[in-house]
Amino acid sequence: MSELNDIELIKLFRHENKRERAFSLIVKKYQQKLYWHIRKLVISHDDSDDVLQNTFVKAWKGLLKFREESQLYTWLYRIATNESLTFLKNKRRKLSSSIEDYQNQLADSLESDEYYTGDEIQKKLQKAILRLPDKQRLVFNMRYFDDIKYDEIAEMVGTSVGALKASYHHAVKKIEDYLKNEE
Repeated sequence: MSELNDIELIKLFRHENKRERAFSLIVKKYQQKLYWHIRKLVISHDDSDDVLQNTFVKAWKGLLKFREESQLYTWLYRIATNESLTFLKNKRRKLSSSIEDYQNQLADSLESDEYYTGDEIQKKLQKAILRLPDKQRLVFNMRYFDDIKYDEIAEMVGTSVGALKASYHHAVKKIEDYLKNEE
């Protein structure tokens, strides 16, 4: 079976006897992209797997009601983004620590992550990114690493293009300042 486009996958999913097969194809198509999107936010491999699983559970439950007003991947990214931000908020709340302590903990988990393969320069950049507030980090990652257009990001995160551009600009400035101070 050649790869189906999103519209065909959704139509297939709406047939009760083909639902599991269709969803399996959706997972196969988007699992890796969503994993890396989540991973850039929550950092830990194990946490990323958990958030990804939650994302697909929510997608399974909501796909019959999907109105196709946006693209399937945009809808899935929105779910993954919301699940990631909720996970980070809950984790921070459980730790009941300051934002700075939490950011340090994320940086420490990057240092000890056996799956991280970046060199020292990449590690410095990642540490700088981890110093950003969650939403700025989200916008920076989506724009810089994933090269997603502002209007698509706006649809995914439910905010205006102007607010995203401002967030991205502030994120870049903070990263530059952090890297200058680390030299």
